Amino acid sequence: MSSSNQHLENVSRRRFLKTAGIVSGGLILGTTLPSVAPLWADESSSNELNLFVSIRVDGQVDIICHRSEMGQGIRTGIPQVIAEELCADWDRVNVVQGLADEAYGSQNTDGSRSIRRNYQRMREMGAAARTMLEQAAAKEWGVKPSQVYAENNFVKLRGSTRQLGFGELVKSAMTMTPPTTETLTFKSPKDFKLIGKPITSVDIHKVVGGTTEFGQDVRLPDMLYASIERTPVVGGTVESFDEKAAASVNGVVKVFNMPARPLPALFNPKAGVAVIASNTWAALQGRKQLNVKWNTGNNGAHNSEAYLDDLTSKITTKGKVIRKSGDAYLMAGRAAEKVSATYTMPYLVHAPMEPPAATAVFKDGKCEVWACTQTPQSAQQNVAGALEIDKENVTVHVTLLGGAFGRKSKPDYVVEAALLARETGKPVKVVWSREDDIQHGYYHAVSAQHFEAGLNSDNRVQSWIQRTAFPSISWTFDTRVDEPQGGELSLGFGDMPFDVGALSMESHKAPGHIRIGWIRSVSNIHHGFALGSFVDEIAVKAGKKPHAMWLELLANDRFVDPATEGFEYGNYGDPKEVFPIDTKRLKNVLNIVVEKSGADKSTAPNEAWGISVHRSFVSYVAVATKVSVVDGKVSILEMHSAIDAGTVVNPDRVRAQQEGSMIFGLSIALLGEISVKDGAVEQSNFHDYQVLRMPQTPKIETYIVESDAPPGGVGEPGVPPVAASVANAIYHASGQRIRDLPISKHLRVS
Repeated sequence: MSSSNQHLENVSRRRFLKTAGIVSGGLILGTTLPSVAPLWADESSSNELNLFVSIRVDGQVDIICHRSEMGQGIRTGIPQVIAEELCADWDRVNVVQGLADEAYGSQNTDGSRSIRRNYQRMREMGAAARTMLEQAAAKEWGVKPSQVYAENNFVKLRGSTRQLGFGELVKSAMTMTPPTTETLTFKSPKDFKLIGKPITSVDIHKVVGGTTEFGQDVRLPDMLYASIERTPVVGGTVESFDEKAAASVNGVVKVFNMPARPLPALFNPKAGVAVIASNTWAALQGRKQLNVKWNTGNNGAHNSEAYLDDLTSKITTKGKVIRKSGDAYLMAGRAAEKVSATYTMPYLVHAPMEPPAATAVFKDGKCEVWACTQTPQSAQQNVAGALEIDKENVTVHVTLLGGAFGRKSKPDYVVEAALLARETGKPVKVVWSREDDIQHGYYHAVSAQHFEAGLNSDNRVQSWIQRTAFPSISWTFDTRVDEPQGGELSLGFGDMPFDVGALSMESHKAPGHIRIGWIRSVSNIHHGFALGSFVDEIAVKAGKKPHAMWLELLANDRFVDPATEGFEYGNYGDPKEVFPIDTKRLKNVLNIVVEKSGADKSTAPNEAWGISVHRSFVSYVAVATKVSVVDGKVSILEMHSAIDAGTVVNPDRVRAQQEGSMIFGLSIALLGEISVKDGAVEQSNFHDYQVLRMPQTPKIETYIVESDAPPGGVGEPGVPPVAASVANAIYHASGQRIRDLPISKHLRVS
């Protein structure tokens, strides 16, 4: 791809098939099908042509994956679903990465949505292609379509040995009218050969062999390299810099003052100075000579320690009520016992192993981009806006992503490459260092939360007050926003599933000062930590086992609807009637993880288990963590997780995602902290923004609940219960209650 000499041609759908190695003359199917499919099955109501299935005359099946692969296995999962209903031979399936194209519907690979929003539609794509092949075979044999069936890349005649390969049927099938959705037939789950099976990742051998192309790997003829010194403060501007010194470095071609853009930050590049050179080393050395002076603007006074102190102070006072039942304050006054606690978390950053990377070419009013992006359509739109050209004149190629966690759904780095390509008239790769990634990202919000529970004489909860305060992601898009928004409050706060009778849920104002963005499981991170920790504290006060306390609070099996108590719950954009908050499923994963791990059993001295459970992205996850605390040092001994994600397409990838979530969650709980002083991020690399090392990683066990419910999210739901399970285990092992993360501020981590 990266060596193509046809970078700037208008890539029509037919031409894309050719350049992707798909011969013309194959069956191309990709209409959304005029249908009565439920709206939640896809994020687009478009009826335009989509390219998902193409069959070569030799029988090879090419399947488009329109989502981005970052290690989660979606380039395997999407084709698995299509190939299942197509009845294709998996060994003859070839996966092709889709370009940015609105015809696919949403290509945003975030929010744990790829399978849950595309499962039904991808089944339709496979079933429709199969139907057309079966119709072609029936026509060939002069029989009714009901007399034929597809199996393993062939269409066969019932009661006969006659069969025709998919490739033999291509030309005839192309003349068939695509069936409408309501006429399609689908396989019974009991007949699945691919869905629900642990299919090996289609990219694994190339990844291990080093023959894949990540964003940092792209090479184009005559390519230049850019390293950018960016303002350390959001909203800051360049005051002066030493262009002559930078330009004097051998290999430097140009020094360019990146244009400052007014707030809000949006997905715009930060103001700065780009050093463009013939090689990466020269660009980096030239950058060191810039000696940039900054005007830091209004956010130059922001200090995270003082900011969090302010949040912690205000969170103990009444806030804006977002959900209410009964009179929690009256019942609290009548309580026999009270439990209260405040929990805090610092800013966090994504820190994927591959920093952001993008390469661009601009010529004759058209731009072509190669990027490790989660959102090719957003990249296309933002590049078009920055260059003031139509988005149809922007082609975005999606490389593999070396991790992402939400960072690479913000295409500021892609826009940088496009602007510099236009400036130089040559291909330009923008090279982000680890320091650039840590200091110029979009951050998970610093937060404070306060909980109060009143217990009656039977040690049962009779009142519940919870408050939250954190700067909103929406501030990144509108600086007038100074408090958490409904969508964020829907992530583990306003959807609290307990049956407590009298409750008050409240939020406080928290203005933004740095770029806030979604990170793996978003606001569920801090909400899950606080809620899971507080349940454990109530259990201790009530003299009950944490497991029993959870079950008591979850109460009877039921569907919870926060709207009945005044909170318009977003439910991750999915219909509540299809994906209700189900306490039975929450209790089930909790029971499984406690039973499998033995978390209710006694342990050796200085060792203990901690548990927590959380629903997010319409999936249910429970975590049990065993720790040892000796002489002020904590060691994580083992972790167990149970996930109910509804119908599972590939259990191998679900297990891997759960394992990754445990490690990601441990990194946050034990080590993660971004601090800001004078508006600038203080950390710069893995030495001071630490992530979990291999010797610190415990034994991890995962249990996947078998379910016929619609598919839920997988990539993020494992993270929220982790921090609470660890903090709870530390308390039960040592008596030390940690409410302020990271744990490394209180204990040494081994």
